[in-house]
Amino acid sequence: MTFYEELQLNQAGSKKIIKNSKNGREKIYHIVIYLFKIILSLAFCIAFVLGFIILFGNNNSNVGVVTLLCILVFRNVDLEIHIHQAMVSLVAMFLVFALGSHFAHYNNLFISTFIHLLSIGTLMILGCHNIKMSNHSTLVLSYLLLYGYDVSGTAYMKRLVGLALGALLVCIVYYHKHHKKVYEAKIKDLIQAFDLHSARTQWQLLITLSVSSALLLAECFHFLRIVWVGIAAMSVLVPYRKNIKERLKQRICGNILGIIIFFVIYNCFPSYLYNNIGIIGGIGVGLSATYGWQTVFNSFGALAIGTNLFGFPEAMFFRLVDTVFGVIYGFVFEVLFYLYIRKNGKFFSED
Repeated sequence: MTFYEELQLNQAGSKKIIKNSKNGREKIYHIVIYLFKIILSLAFCIAFVLGFIILFGNNNSNVGVVTLLCILVFRNVDLEIHIHQAMVSLVAMFLVFALGSHFAHYNNLFISTFIHLLSIGTLMILGCHNIKMSNHSTLVLSYLLLYGYDVSGTAYMKRLVGLALGALLVCIVYYHKHHKKVYEAKIKDLIQAFDLHSARTQWQLLITLSVSSALLLAECFHFLRIVWVGIAAMSVLVPYRKNIKERLKQRICGNILGIIIFFVIYNCFPSYLYNNIGIIGGIGVGLSATYGWQTVFNSFGALAIGTNLFGFPEAMFFRLVDTVFGVIYGFVFEVLFYLYIRKNGKFFSED
């Protein structure tokens, strides 16, 4: 395996090579490549998001994050439709990001919930046809991030321009990576594949209904960070039911451990370390090969933002409550959803 090929491996792949090294020298060589890859990836991500901040303002940093997430996903994963149709689909998804996440803040709860249903449902149909790819973890997360950090006025106009640039960049990367693949399917085929008797459609409905209703309940109960509830609910709804209990445990335990580590850093270490907590979290995610540890380090950024909004230690309390509520709600909703399907004769394989 060449140096470049080794840089393309994920965390699990890199750690496997390190573990299987024949001698100490070879192990050190692979460890150096692994650490270099993490530093290189982190530097690129910081520079990319910083570029969006410079162009569109600090309030629109999440536009850079969303664009980056989509680039990282769609450089490897295709939508399994004709390349030109895929371009249209990607633009449509960015339109959902731009419009749905903003207008869902309408004062009427029922209208807001309808917009959530329409937006998330559209993302699931256009971008999550192959459920094995778990594209919802990027697309729905992107929608929720923009919803949770909404802007107005001039900042929103800049957000629209930023998302237009983001859509262009994602389309360029997608075309470069996938234009040689031959697919005959079109967007209309994705829509026509919507069938209440199919496992795919039922899973798409599960994500759409559970996340939208979780946001509605969080709004009704006056949660201070509604988006944390929505993300937590989505996080446990994996395509294969046999994995949901493990994901639930990892999400809750990961956040608890992340809160404990954040508390220690905030109280026991110099302020410059806390001021760079987001970078520390990014490095931690890069070193993590499992979802549980990724959850631990992902919580750092959210807690840092929460501390700026609510203060310390209130942010830790809200983070824990929102996460536990969202995770448990998502799990209970999933159980009741498939129980309803069984009772109505629409049972399908859970493998």
